[in-house]
Amino acid sequence: MKRGKKYLEAAKLIDRTKNYAVDEAVALVKKTSFVKFDATVEAAFRLNLDPRKAEQNLRGAIVLPHGTGKVSRVVVIAQGEKAKEAQAAGADHVGAQELIQQIAGGWFDFDVMVATPDMMGQLGKLGRILGPKGLMPNPKTGTVTMDVAKAVSEIKNGKIEYRVDKVGNIHAPIGRVSFTEAQLKDNVKTLYDQLNRIKPTTVKGTYMKNITVSSSMGPGVRIDESSLRA
Repeated sequence: MKRGKKYLEAAKLIDRTKNYAVDEAVALVKKTSFVKFDATVEAAFRLNLDPRKAEQNLRGAIVLPHGTGKVSRVVVIAQGEKAKEAQAAGADHVGAQELIQQIAGGWFDFDVMVATPDMMGQLGKLGRILGPKGLMPNPKTGTVTMDVAKAVSEIKNGKIEYRVDKVGNIHAPIGRVSFTEAQLKDNVKTLYDQLNRIKPTTVKGTYMKNITVSSSMGPGVRIDESSLRA
């Protein structure tokens, strides 16, 4: 893959053979971000998992202590009192059948969908549309729930979803380049701790093969896992 001049200049600041302490790693990510916008910072965990095994196909959600720097647009599929609760909690769009029809017609002006369990039957017919976009509500990520107010509040305050990909990796946003080093460290450590908590008992050998942080379009910086255990 051909890299641009700015990327190559940034990459010179990083020793690709070294695993950095987390403090140094996030400082380097901030330093090597060369784009003009406030870039997203992402963590990538290369895990010793086989997603074909149900118990190793990890998926879930977690609220980062400092959020992600992005306020998600939340749509809630609910009716009656639950619809009122969602509106009061700050959902961007709330509705039932009419909103489902609007989405079926191609409207996707939202980032996350929350639904009450009683609406999942009607939402099921949109699975082929919502699934590939990663928008289908799921109990594992807390987006199928009767507590819609809590779900909306958590998403608005930095809740992220994570899911292992087909080769056993998990990628997730942990903030922006404008975040302080301490904020980025707290966020990546929170995600690290969560992934350790849900480590499948069937995993043999090293669970986390490597951990890398990077900014949008920037070079990756490998983290020394021992620095995240402190």
